Amino acid sequence: MNAPATAQALQHTADNRTLLARYDKVRNTTTALARPLAIEDYVIQSSPDCSPAKWHLAHTTWFFENFLLIPALSGYRPFHPQYGYLFNSYYETVGTFFPRPLRGMLSRPTVEDVYRYRAHVDEHMRALIERLDASGDAQTIERITLGLHHEQQHQELLLTDIKNLLALNPMRPAYAPPADAPTASARPATRWLEFAGGMHTVGAGADQFCFDNETPRHRVFLEAFSLAPHPVTNGEYLEFIASGGYDEARLWLSDGWRKVREAGWRAPLYWEQVDGEWWHMTLHGLQRVDPARPVCHVSYFEADAFARWAKQRLPTEQEWEVAAAALPVQGNFLDSGALQPSASGNASHQMFGDVWEWTSSAYLPYPGYRPLPGSLGEYNGKFMVGQMVLRGGSCATPRSHMRATYRNFFYPPDRWQFMGLRLAK
Repeated sequence: MNAPATAQALQHTADNRTLLARYDKVRNTTTALARPLAIEDYVIQSSPDCSPAKWHLAHTTWFFENFLLIPALSGYRPFHPQYGYLFNSYYETVGTFFPRPLRGMLSRPTVEDVYRYRAHVDEHMRALIERLDASGDAQTIERITLGLHHEQQHQELLLTDIKNLLALNPMRPAYAPPADAPTASARPATRWLEFAGGMHTVGAGADQFCFDNETPRHRVFLEAFSLAPHPVTNGEYLEFIASGGYDEARLWLSDGWRKVREAGWRAPLYWEQVDGEWWHMTLHGLQRVDPARPVCHVSYFEADAFARWAKQRLPTEQEWEVAAAALPVQGNFLDSGALQPSASGNASHQMFGDVWEWTSSAYLPYPGYRPLPGSLGEYNGKFMVGQMVLRGGSCATPRSHMRATYRNFFYPPDRWQFMGLRLAK
């Protein structure tokens, strides 16, 4: 009679060990990504859009403390009474928060204090995971999983923000030494990818993790369409620049043309000319622009203008998802000038692992969308206005965080993320 109970207990132990291993892997990855930083790098905030590395390390820890430890562990006391105010990002229903543009002014708590905070929360999170009962606490497990994907988002943000910081430095310091990446070569001419029109189903199902903005799964009608076989390359974008693309008002949306003139845009972010040759700042330092690699750090405005110049258009997010779901996933990607090539994704068409690809779709709720209950309902839903959707995943996106249904979103002028584009027709 005890056999079923024993089997259940063994399965429970295995499940807990799997969850604990994943927790440790994600948390340790964040620490590893911060390891190359000098102590001064942790504190500085390069722009109101970016956050200091120290803040990312603390905020991801606050997420577990606030949404897991405080509600789940009886008698748990927060590590510090003011950390909730300092490291809450935007959760109005949780409490007030320190102004985002001033995060770089926080010399205290120190980096050492933040690492002690991470160790404290990790200790209690491990205890929480180990004591989950054999029947499984579904809500707790879901929150832990959400917290891990939230931390993976901040792993990418940590890299993009430190790149933005280092790019401001005239010394052009490198975050990491140059990677032994395969040399990009000119792509042979390939045919556009064609997809049939009709009814298609998009959105995330119940068989994998997703954020609430990827739901519910629903049907859409699409006309037949084609996608370019690869993202737009630096070489193709150089042609746009050379042809006077940044001087042609007819190519630009009104707000985009205003931004070009006000900001003096003449090329993607981090590009500069040295002795008449284009170079760009990467996490490996200043490097020559490789014509064969995907163009990176372009805004929606620039992506849209390039598409007009090429007499094509940007895909909708539904077209992109349908295409990504239909293509085989295999092989390695070229690096976009940030980290080593991703080891997952579609090698032939680079749908994942090089650059986030702008779509022409506004970031809006799916039909029947319902945000998560409680404070976690603020995670995505309240940002569904004024932004555009990007799809795929960049060279800075963790492999296990990428999926065809993922909806990233940013404002049209933004370009400090690893943003590129793919043409459609």
